[in-house]
Amino acid sequence: MELYPLKFKPIYKERVWGGNKLSTVIGRKKKSEKVIGESWELSSVGGSLSVVANGYLRGNNIQELIETYMGDIAGDRVYEKFGIEFPLLFKLIDSAERLSVQVHPDDGTALERHRAYGKTEMWYVMDASENSQIYAGFNKDLDVEEFRARVRDGSLPEVLNVEQAKKGDVFFLPAGRIHAIGKDLLVAEIQQTSDVTYRIYDWGRENNPETAREMHTQLAEDVIDYKCRESYKTRYVPEKNSATVLVNCQYFTTSLLSFSEKTDRHYADLDSFVAYMCLEGSARITCDDSSDETVISTGETVLIPAIFNSACIVPEKEIKLLEVYIP
Repeated sequence: MELYPLKFKPIYKERVWGGNKLSTVIGRKKKSEKVIGESWELSSVGGSLSVVANGYLRGNNIQELIETYMGDIAGDRVYEKFGIEFPLLFKLIDSAERLSVQVHPDDGTALERHRAYGKTEMWYVMDASENSQIYAGFNKDLDVEEFRARVRDGSLPEVLNVEQAKKGDVFFLPAGRIHAIGKDLLVAEIQQTSDVTYRIYDWGRENNPETAREMHTQLAEDVIDYKCRESYKTRYVPEKNSATVLVNCQYFTTSLLSFSEKTDRHYADLDSFVAYMCLEGSARITCDDSSDETVISTGETVLIPAIFNSACIVPEKEIKLLEVYIP
C-alpha cells in the first residue's frame, strides 16, 4: 500500500508546572482534570510511541511503520543509523509555572551512563505573556566550584542568563547548555529522541514533599558548558513566501515557512523524512502525484515519508510552519 502524509495522536504528559494554553491558544479540548504540561506530537521514546491518527495506517505506532517501510519512511541513511527508532521528538510545552533549571548530556556521556542518545534541542515560542521569560546559559563565566556553591545556597538563578520571551523567538540549546522555560509560555520543541534530563534547581519545589522531584546536580556538573556566550537567542529575519533557516546542526535542520499562496517543496536530494509543525493557520498537503490530501492546522505535526520527492502545500489563508529534516 502507498504511503501518505501521516498525523499522530498527541501523547499528553502531566506536569506540576503545566498550563492551559493547549486549550486557549490552539483549541485542544481538555479531556481530564490532570495538569498537562507537554503534548508529545511525534515520539519514538520507549513507553511513549506515537500512533497514527489518519488513513489506513491508523493505529500503527511509529516504530511499526519504520519496521515495515524502513527507508521509505525515515530515509535510507537515517534508517541505517537509527533503525526503527525515529530520531527526533516533537513536543508542545505549556507552562503556567517555570520548569526546572536543567541540562542534558551529549551523545557520548548519555551512551556511557544511560545507553541513550544525548539531547540537543530547539524552542520556538508560539505564545507568550507580557512578562514571560526564557533562561538559557549563564550571564558570566562560571567554574564547577562556584556552580556547586550556588546550588547549595540557592543563588544559582542570579547567574542565569534571562531573556524576555515573545512570540516568534527561537532558542537553540546544544547539549551542555543550562536552561529553563519560564511562566505563561507555549513552546514548540524539537529535540533528539532522548528522555535524559539532569535537573539542577526547581525554584523551591524541590523542598516541598508534594512537588519534590529528584535532582541530578552531581551528574550535571561535568556536562555543563560554564562559558558565558555573547548571545543565546537565535537571530533571524523571516521572509514571506519563503523558507528561513532557523537551526542547522548535525541532528536536525529547521526552517520557518510563512506563506499565503500555494507552495511546492522539493525533497529529492534529502534522503530524509520531513516533518511539519503548524504554528499558525491551516493548509492542505498532497505529495508527488497522489490525490491523498492531509490537512494540517495550528498545533499539529505531519510526517512526510522520505519516499516522496515533493509536497504541495495550499494554505487556507496564511500559514506558518516549522519544516524539519535530518541533514
